[in-house]
This record gives sequence, C-alpha cells and structure tokens, in this order.
Amino acid sequence: MTTTSGPETPTIVSDFLDRRRETIVAEWSGAPFFQTVGLDREQAALDGAEVLDGVRRAVAAGEVNNPAAEGFAGIRTLLEALAVQQVHDSSLVSQTAAQMSSLKEPLLRLWAEEDVPGELVAPGAVLLSGAVDTLGLILLDAALSAGRDTIASQREQLAELSTPVIKLWDGVLAIPLIGTLDSMRSQTATESLLQAILDQQAKVAILDITGVPTVDTMVAQHLLKTALAARLMGAECVISGIRPQIANTMVQLGIDLDEVATRARLADAFKYALSRLGLTVTSTGTGVL
Repeated sequence: MTTTSGPETPTIVSDFLDRRRETIVAEWSGAPFFQTVGLDREQAALDGAEVLDGVRRAVAAGEVNNPAAEGFAGIRTLLEALAVQQVHDSSLVSQTAAQMSSLKEPLLRLWAEEDVPGELVAPGAVLLSGAVDTLGLILLDAALSAGRDTIASQREQLAELSTPVIKLWDGVLAIPLIGTLDSMRSQTATESLLQAILDQQAKVAILDITGVPTVDTMVAQHLLKTALAARLMGAECVISGIRPQIANTMVQLGIDLDEVATRARLADAFKYALSRLGLTVTSTGTGVL
C-alpha cells in the first residue's frame, strides 16, 4: 500500500529525516517508548537511531502504511524486543498510543519548521504520522503475540504441575487427577505417567480420580486409553476414587471398565497394587489399616 502524496514528497521527507537525524534521535531517546526496557540513555539513542533508519527507508519507498515494508521489516526484531517490555493488561492499547504520540510529536514539530513548499507541508505530515502509526501497529501486534506465548507457556506449566506422578512404592506409581480434565491436561497426564513408568520400571500405575468432579464420555475414554497405554508399557493400571455418583454416571453412559481394575479409595488401590507385586499388608497391632 502506498501513500497518495506526490512523488516528490517521500523523497523530501526522507531527506528531512536524514538531515535532522541527530536532533530526532536525541528527542526520541528520552521518550517512554525507548525507556520501557530500563536501559541507559546511550542504548536508548542507539535503538532510536535504528528505528528512525527503518522509518526513513519506509518513507523513501512510499510504504509508510505497510507493516511488511522493507524498512519496517529491518527493525521488526528490535520492535519485538521492545514489545516484550510492555505491560500486557487492559492498558496495552492506550499505553502504545501514548508511546507513539511521544515519537510523533517531535517529528511533526520539526517538520513544521522545515522550509518546504506550502503544498507539501500537509502531505509530509501525513507521511510521518502514518509511519509512526505503523510502528504502533507492529509494536502492538508483537506485544499481543508475546502475551499469547506467555499465557500458553504458563498454561502448559500449570498443566504439568497439576498432574504430578507420585512414587508410592518401588514399582508403584500414582497420579492424582484433580479438577476438570480437558484435552491438554489429559494428554499431559498420560505422557507424564508413561514417562514415569519407563523411568522407574513401574509395574502398577494408579489413576486416582477422587478430585475429578464429573466423569463424562471424554474423561472415561481418556482413562481407558491411559490404562491401555500403560499396559503396552508393561504396567497394570488401576483406577481409584470411583464414588457412587460417578459409578452411576458411568453405568448410564454405558462405559465399560471391565478390563481395568477399579477401587473406591486410593488406599484400596494401593493395597491392590502391593498384592500384584506379591506383597501383603499386615497389622502390627499398633494401628488400623
């Protein structure tokens, strides 16, 4: 996309940016846009000079409204680095607008002082304003992308933390499932359990669903697939925490768990797991099992 100004306007504005480069960079280095990273004034000036060079190239090419223009492409990495420092909340848009305004103001002020034909003043101002607005779009897009990546990473970390694999005994593992199981958590739980079975050469794995509020067809299918995968790894899978309401729901849904051992309590599942290892639990008379 190109501007609608005359062919000489981009050249004149580009020359202006080159000629007033030192003054513009000096003013930009104190602007909030280059201070968000907490760097010193010297680094801010270097960043400002790099951004200004990109803007000048876009202006010279008449593509100030094109975020994919070569001039902007050359500084996109820097803009993305600056975007990471943005505050990713509801104030992001207004924050970006304020930062772009602090860059636009000195440009338009210095341009107004230029000795150029009157008919070029307005088109030149439009070029400069459009270039800064495009910078803002690139920065905003980069900031939102960084925010999405951060959220995705945090969700993945939370999923891993919410599906811990616990070693109960040599050869016996348990994974307590808590809360609603979605596709991502189900996949993470299965992968974590299978990796733990491989690492510890476990013979019995307990899936405890005491903390799962409801069991629907999707959850039941996940449990069955996990049990089958564990069996392929050489471990038997036991499902514990089958409460009366969950048992009733499974019957109504026609879910068949005949091939998987089930127990009402985790303690019962653990006792069953020990028996599969040839171990028995006996009372010493000092407590109750």
